[in-house]
Amino acid sequence: MSPDAEHRNDLRAKAALGSIVFLVVAPGVVAGLIPWLLTDWDAAGDVAWPLVAAGIVLVAAGAGALLHAFARFVAEGIGTPAPVAPTEQMVVGGLYRYVRNPMYLAVGATIVGQAMILGRPVLLLYAAAFGAAVVAFVRLYEEPTLARRYGADYDAYRRSVPGWVPRRK
Repeated sequence: MSPDAEHRNDLRAKAALGSIVFLVVAPGVVAGLIPWLLTDWDAAGDVAWPLVAAGIVLVAAGAGALLHAFARFVAEGIGTPAPVAPTEQMVVGGLYRYVRNPMYLAVGATIVGQAMILGRPVLLLYAAAFGAAVVAFVRLYEEPTLARRYGADYDAYRRSVPGWVPRRK
């Protein structure tokens, strides 16, 4: 193996470890710990099975999309989603071909799915607050930071891929 390939493998290994830590700390707290603190994961009475089934689908889809997005940061970007350890390269593959913010959408879907499974409207309010905070963070910090870091490439990506509603093609 060439020294350059070895170096990239070392960087990917560090990115994977950092991403795992960040996954536990950020989405783990936002989509796991806080919903648990709000509900004890205790259902509010009998929840209709179609609502529970739809909630399970949302939680599974959200978790799958989140893991996929984290993996893209390691494999494609050679970095982490954490602002303190950003990617070396812009991530535009996988789900990022369809929407610029799949991680935030995945976390939101997971929270809404839990609300449906448990029949707990408090989690819908929490999901709305999470959404408002994330949109503000993206507009005020993330987009300007990515524009400075990646320049014209990010501007072109931003023009061609929607931020919040996935495109079909």
